[in-house]
Amino acid sequence: MIAEDEAIFTIGMAAKLLGIHQRTLRNYEDSGLVRPQRKGKWRYYSMRDIKWIECLREMIHTHGISINAVKKLLAYTPCWNIIDCPFEKRQRCSAFFSNTLVPSKIRRLEPLPQRKKKKVVAY
Repeated sequence: MIAEDEAIFTIGMAAKLLGIHQRTLRNYEDSGLVRPQRKGKWRYYSMRDIKWIECLREMIHTHGISINAVKKLLAYTPCWNIIDCPFEKRQRCSAFFSNTLVPSKIRRLEPLPQRKKKKVVAY
């Protein structure tokens, strides 16, 4: 059995598995959304990469989010918040957890300073 993180698929094989053009995979790589392993001139994709690209395609084509918007959103929230994945799918999603683009810790915003309440005096 092949490990999910073993990069064995060439760009042509990955494109065929996903039903997309090789240029699409290069565009995702150029934008920083996918980082296949490189051996010389060759790109090799793992099964995790394939799953991650499926998620990206859902965000881009099903939900209509641009590539730049996906990049910005992933800096602040996990992908399942963007496309509203069910909990069961999240538990099995190795693509999200292995992607280096996604922050390991989601930063929380600092609470707003509280205003001093004015005392209301009844006469």
